Amino acid sequence: MEVQGLYAIAVAIIMGFGAIAAGLGNSAVASKVVEGITRQPELRGQLMTTLFISVGLIEAMPIIGVVMAFILLFR
Repeated sequence: MEVQGLYAIAVAIIMGFGAIAAGLGNSAVASKVVEGITRQPELRGQLMTTLFISVGLIEAMPIIGVVMAFILLFR
């Protein structure tokens, strides 16, 4: 198998696992925020702020993985 083909497979694996991990992380954070809002509705604003920050940080990791994968693919 050609080396460029192996790089393409590596990029696909990196992107796939990054997307799966981000989806699982976002769902875990969102479920806990909904649970927290259900228990203490008066903290809704603080919990939503924390949710948006957390989701932003979680989504940054797959984006970094995609950039690294493209660097690997096109070097």
